[in-house]
Amino acid sequence: MFTAGRIKYHLCQLTEKSVGNNGTPLHFLMPALPYSTTFNRRRSFPVPPANHSVTVRRPFPLSHGTTTLGFIFQGGVIAAADTRASAGGLVACPAVHKITPIHSHLVVTSSGSGADCMLWERILAREIRLYQLRHRRRLSIRGAAKLLSFMLHPFKGTEVCVALTLCGWDKELIYVCSDGARLQGDVFSVGSGSPYAYGVLDRELRWTLSKDEAVSLAREAVFRATHRDAYSGNNVDLFLITAKGWNCKHYSLGLA
Repeated sequence: MFTAGRIKYHLCQLTEKSVGNNGTPLHFLMPALPYSTTFNRRRSFPVPPANHSVTVRRPFPLSHGTTTLGFIFQGGVIAAADTRASAGGLVACPAVHKITPIHSHLVVTSSGSGADCMLWERILAREIRLYQLRHRRRLSIRGAAKLLSFMLHPFKGTEVCVALTLCGWDKELIYVCSDGARLQGDVFSVGSGSPYAYGVLDRELRWTLSKDEAVSLAREAVFRATHRDAYSGNNVDLFLITAKGWNCKHYSLGLA
């Protein structure tokens, strides 16, 4: 329906816009949206503040369980873990790799939420690679742990669940978790099976172990933990990090 001074559209309830004396529209027609106003007085859509976050409740509680360990001896650094991914009482996957190589002389053991751990391992690998490209030298193990700690600290108190142990040839072992905590030591075991693994490590671990003895000890510690912890099991991934880089071996849990 048209009038002399205004154009009215009843179809789709378009807003009324004025026209000039010569019939030339002064404004474009626009649909009547919930936040729309006239073009002469624009109104921006409400934007939530930068620190605003919406917490979505999970349909079920997450249950975390694993056995990972790392220790230093005279021949290098050992990292070992089981391969079972659990979701509560369900064995979600029997062949998960919980030890991730970051570069030729650094691997990371992971425990916590599988998705969170994979994300932050990729972020760490990316940042280390970018550092190497910018500065033409590799970031030290301590530097990598400090960087990861700074990146994780803003997520303290959230539902992010990450516990990573950096095992590198600087003969350093550093544990970093999702609240930003950073701990350095000679032996770490993380996960629901860690108390049982510590029982084996505390009895047998010593600096003078040979490579074969260190590999056997790590394998035995994970194996014993899987006998008492229902969330750990299936197989053992084991990494030996030396001056030449890391070597990986996969073992079945069938020990003599």
